[in-house]
Amino acid sequence: MLLTEIQRVIEQVSRDKGIEREILIKALEEAVGSAVRKKFGSNMDVEIEYNQELGEFEIFQFKEVVEELVNPGFEIILSEGQKLDPGCEIGDSLGVKLEVASFGRIAAQSAKQVIIQKLKDAERNAVYIDFKDRKGEVLNGIVQRIDRGNIIVNLGNTEGILRPKDQIPRELNRRGDRIRSLIKDVLQDTRGPQIILSRTDPDFLIKLFKVEVPEIGEGIVEIKGAAREPGSRAKFAVASNDSDIDPVGACVGMKGSRVQNVVQELKGEKIDIISWHVDPAKYVCNALSPAEISRVIIDEENRSMEVIVPDEFLSVAIGKRGQNVRLASKLTGWRLDVISETNYSEAMQDSYDSLMQLEGVGISMADTLYEKGFYSAEILAEAAIDDLIQVRGIGEEKANQLIDNAQKYLLEIKNAQQKEPALTDTESTDEISDMENVRDSVAEPQPDDVDIADTEAEDAEDVVAENTEAEAEDAEDVVAENTEAKDDDVAADGKDATIQRPADSDNGNNGDPKITETIIK
Repeated sequence: MLLTEIQRVIEQVSRDKGIEREILIKALEEAVGSAVRKKFGSNMDVEIEYNQELGEFEIFQFKEVVEELVNPGFEIILSEGQKLDPGCEIGDSLGVKLEVASFGRIAAQSAKQVIIQKLKDAERNAVYIDFKDRKGEVLNGIVQRIDRGNIIVNLGNTEGILRPKDQIPRELNRRGDRIRSLIKDVLQDTRGPQIILSRTDPDFLIKLFKVEVPEIGEGIVEIKGAAREPGSRAKFAVASNDSDIDPVGACVGMKGSRVQNVVQELKGEKIDIISWHVDPAKYVCNALSPAEISRVIIDEENRSMEVIVPDEFLSVAIGKRGQNVRLASKLTGWRLDVISETNYSEAMQDSYDSLMQLEGVGISMADTLYEKGFYSAEILAEAAIDDLIQVRGIGEEKANQLIDNAQKYLLEIKNAQQKEPALTDTESTDEISDMENVRDSVAEPQPDDVDIADTEAEDAEDVVAENTEAEAEDAEDVVAENTEAKDDDVAADGKDATIQRPADSDNGNNGDPKITETIIK
């Protein structure tokens, strides 16, 4: 290839590879410089310039003008220098143009290798520049191959990687399948840019709804948040800037057409579209739907809520394996404790009783403390003196006394609980012994209860044996039925679900007036 054809090649490569023309020219200049150093040595002072008018590279070797020639490769005598530049003097540096035809095959091969490497680097850099500002964009690609669980997706001019954690569980992808995914991140690596794709990110759900719902693109419907458990269930909160537009209905579409398109793309993932509300308590109630909420107790400092639901809605609010309340917590950003009304009433009664157990606390004092947010002895033990003295009838001395009494009471409870397991083991052993004694007593025939003649002794022994076995079986059945009934009662007693999220402050004051209670009607 002649250097005069360089200009045409530069234009074509720049157009095909998407590499800027200046970057290609710089890469070729470095390649020609490498060929020159390969031919004449690395100590030669050369300069390479691209002549755009001629479309070729000009190579100049600079030599110093001297009176006596010692090193012909770096020096030129004055008489020869004056032929090139009549005005040159001793000590000047003259540029002598080199002929490209003088380069050998080895020098040309060296230039080729440099050009290939520079083109690869320029192409990788162009891909990185193209994708680095496209994070959060949804792309269509084709599954090219699957490598150790990673799906390599062909995106056209580059490849993207879909890692196992970014794939929807139980989703099957084969080579040649079309796949839609979100650009999660763009990383610069020594082997080139890595385009990290995701189908599990909540932003992927948001982007899909933006495509399906025109009102979102127009700004009429606003997306407030999304939470997902990929492949299973998702919650999606929306609000409307126009009172005449129903945000939930806009996202659902006519006969559910819009939401169904998103569900099909996510391989059957169930989506709950809820209405956002400025009131956090109502927002949480909407997020926990379809469960009904009785009341909500808000702790703003710890950003947590205690949600009380009717007993029949406890399992609905918690969801399968806690999924409903877990997604609601992610969506709203609040720590949620879901409690049934029965357990809540019992807990509040136990808390009130713990106040009554404290020395120096009567009914009126317990009511006053309860009304001010000091619901239990535990809260009172952790309370600050400044908060207690705000309660009517409590001074600094009384506050210190109440805190000390509460701490002593909790210490006694703790010590009693540590001794309780040993007592429980002893009681269990006694119960087993009593049960065995009962069975033995039933199995033993009572002579007073059977009146048999001496002449019928043998028949009487058979009757006694049959009666004894029947009575023993009946007694065991009664014991088994009582045991099963107790187990059913224990199993029927509902458990509370607690979903914990990182609190803004771990040392918040539980008696703080920021704790409010909202009754949902």
